[in-house]
Amino acid sequence: MFLVVGANGQLGSELKLLLKDKAVFVDKDDLDITDENAVLDFAKKDNWQAIINCAAYTAVDKAENDFELAQKINAKGPENLAKTGIPLVQISTDYVFDGTACKPYVETDATNPQSVYGKTKLEGEQAVLKYADTAVIIRTAWLYSTFGNNFVKTMRRLGAERNQLSVVFDQAGTPTYAKDLAQAIVDILPQIKPHSKEVYHFSNEGVCSWYDFATAIMKYSDLDCEVLPIESKDYPTPAKRPNYSVLNKAKIKRDFNLKINHWTVSLKDCVEKLENGF
Repeated sequence: MFLVVGANGQLGSELKLLLKDKAVFVDKDDLDITDENAVLDFAKKDNWQAIINCAAYTAVDKAENDFELAQKINAKGPENLAKTGIPLVQISTDYVFDGTACKPYVETDATNPQSVYGKTKLEGEQAVLKYADTAVIIRTAWLYSTFGNNFVKTMRRLGAERNQLSVVFDQAGTPTYAKDLAQAIVDILPQIKPHSKEVYHFSNEGVCSWYDFATAIMKYSDLDCEVLPIESKDYPTPAKRPNYSVLNKAKIKRDFNLKINHWTVSLKDCVEKLENGF
């Protein structure tokens, strides 16, 4: 039996569809991962094959003024889960990088987070590598789904309300369909090697800017809304985003024999599900 923590978010909701009765799904109301004793007690309730930690403080801008809570959830939580000794799949982020690269980041590239969110997620990675017996850390980026709140849903809503939108074009990365990441995790679970601790990168294939992403969302949603490209300086945010955070996925594809969809293919699938009420 697997334990999925943070089960009501985008990724957790996708995992529910795939793992079904093979897992127990808990959220913060069921288990406070920032409480070490509560985590250790919960760990004893079953002979868990692995824990998948989807829980995170993901309000990137809000985190700039909420360091303590972000650190508890993003760093202390994973540390507590790691200390159970149960194999752990920890989800991390492209925000651990500063975004100054000009080629896709590999797992061994130097980290240099520029935001509280990125810093606390990196602390979570470091805690897992320190305390876990067996762990797979997966950095991902630009996550969206038919579930929860995300860029795809926001663009579709605004695109239906307005004739024109402005979106930044000078931040490049790759969208990740949570359904694809969930499937990758399910494929990885039986292949995890005991007593190994590895960091991996996963997103969909390809590269785009947020402007390109928004333009594609309008196109696939058949929305007559013009998307205008603007610079990041014209859309200031409390948290600094990486200007370039494309992730190299060669390692995860090689080690687990994964095939990954291009971001446009997955976006079409998501939009189709949203159109049909999935």
